[in-house]
Amino acid sequence: MGCSQKGKENKTSPSMVPGLDLEKAGYLYNFAYHCIDQEYPNKPGHVLGDSLSLKTPSNLHPAFYGCFDWHSSVHGHWTLVNVIVQFPDFSEHEAILQKLAATITKENIQKEVAYFDDRNNSNFERTYGWAWLLKLDEALYRWDHPRAEELRNNLQPLTILIENKFIEFLNKLSYPIRVGEHPNTAFGLSFALDYARSQNRAKLEETIIRKAKEYYMNDTGCPITWEPGGFDFLSPCLQEASLMLKVLPSEEFTSWMNTFLPGFLESPEKYLTPAKVSDRSDGKIAHLDGLNFSRAWCLYEIGLGLENEKVTELANQHFKVSYDKIDVDEYAGSHWLASFAMYALLKAQ
Repeated sequence: MGCSQKGKENKTSPSMVPGLDLEKAGYLYNFAYHCIDQEYPNKPGHVLGDSLSLKTPSNLHPAFYGCFDWHSSVHGHWTLVNVIVQFPDFSEHEAILQKLAATITKENIQKEVAYFDDRNNSNFERTYGWAWLLKLDEALYRWDHPRAEELRNNLQPLTILIENKFIEFLNKLSYPIRVGEHPNTAFGLSFALDYARSQNRAKLEETIIRKAKEYYMNDTGCPITWEPGGFDFLSPCLQEASLMLKVLPSEEFTSWMNTFLPGFLESPEKYLTPAKVSDRSDGKIAHLDGLNFSRAWCLYEIGLGLENEKVTELANQHFKVSYDKIDVDEYAGSHWLASFAMYALLKAQ
């Protein structure tokens, strides 16, 4: 499954693809490490069923209460896991382990599961936070460390709950959600498919492939020049292409892509330029830095998968525009952007 075949020859002598080195890991680690247990400010996204439902974030979500919101806490954990997966001798290795051990406990995860069992919040974080939770489990699964199995076992009740919720939701979702923010269906399916394949979760994988083809197989002429929307941190067109790259065989994907985004593989620079961020203290405007990173990871997937240097160079441009702009004093972006930068760097490898 997925692409490995060469695309058309596009010789542009691209600038060097960025690598995840120790310096970058240290830079990104700081943002995640210092926010996963920072409770406030906080945007809980909580539905109050009665007066007893009014609780503090750490009471509602003892595992994932930091980093401003639940999903950012989850992918903050994912970032820390990946730092020490990539660099086992990282200087703050033990400090990271201690933080992970303090949050991902059996007791905390049981309370997280109980939260989703509340009928007023059963759809909480659908599907963006769900996708990142599965990514966290995937990272723990791939981590060859004695503590990884313990942490993953602690997380398992929530992982299985989310996996089942994904299948249930997809089977009733008649139409995909094509937006540049959290509910984007292609983003959720892409991450969930990675998880399913990493652990041979056949039912979830089959459901995602079936629904991806149902939703997207006949799409043509995606209006990529309409992007970005002012608050986007995902590209609807590229997230869909990223998913279909994983779903279709090589030749079929290339044919689909040429219909979905005609001319893009030949001249991607005509269709996209990196997003400009006018105010990084505004949480919604700061989304555009995330868009540059998420575009970059999709472009790396496509460019490297098809050996298309023009697409890879466009990925480089997007990544570089926002990489050194993450500012610890601008919590609107710093609470989550490190995860997006990390994911782009991993896709560039």
